[in-house]
Amino acid sequence: MRIVVKVGTSTLAHPTGRLNIQRVEMLVKVLSDLKNAGHEMVLVSSGAIGMGVGKLLLSGRPTDMPTKQAAAAVGQCELMYTYDKLFGEYNHTVAQILLTGEDIEDEKRRHNCENTLRRLLELGALPIINENDTVSTAQIEIGDNDTLSAIVGRSIQADLVILLTDIDGLFTADPHKDPNGKLIPQVEEITPEIMKLAGGAGSKQGTGGMATKLLAAQIATSAGCDMVIANGKKPEILYRIVDGEAVGTKFVGKKQG
Repeated sequence: MRIVVKVGTSTLAHPTGRLNIQRVEMLVKVLSDLKNAGHEMVLVSSGAIGMGVGKLLLSGRPTDMPTKQAAAAVGQCELMYTYDKLFGEYNHTVAQILLTGEDIEDEKRRHNCENTLRRLLELGALPIINENDTVSTAQIEIGDNDTLSAIVGRSIQADLVILLTDIDGLFTADPHKDPNGKLIPQVEEITPEIMKLAGGAGSKQGTGGMATKLLAAQIATSAGCDMVIANGKKPEILYRIVDGEAVGTKFVGKKQG
């Protein structure tokens, strides 16, 4: 299969902003193993600002734009250095792609991105994609790597898009506030009722919430990709998802005629 996996800051980092080494090492190990099994893997990774906050020893996530961009510039180096080192231990070559909204909206630039991604996969590399937070202020405001993952999935005609987050999936009510909220294992169609289940923003480290994940599901499923929202606390969960087990919430892709 051709699979896009998105990991958010809350999955990659401790609440301090520092890297969760154990979890990132396991994520890389599982992705490398899935690649060894013959799957084509693309990683969409948040975490540049969060890691920059830790590296610069800032007291918390910055609120002003220049400091956010500075943190992203420092953190992106740290992020790619870490991935390059860890994937290298399993003999996999990584490639960095930083995208802005303009890269997706402009037809020529989008076409160039798609060509690059496809060629990297042909060459056996593992593309690691993030928003270009250093130059794209609008994207930082949205915190929208969920949407980016779906757009990437659509661009490369992925079979599956997986969003690893800090919640088990889509619930009938916010499980943090309502103990009666039940996990929805499968969504065949994203109706207005389903969209209403989205809450506000995500965790303190990240910026995405369920709303961006449901928008991502709309993009992915309309392009024929299945999409799964699952808890990234234990990256080994990826094995079960790829094997087709009922994990988290699966959004069924509309089969293309």
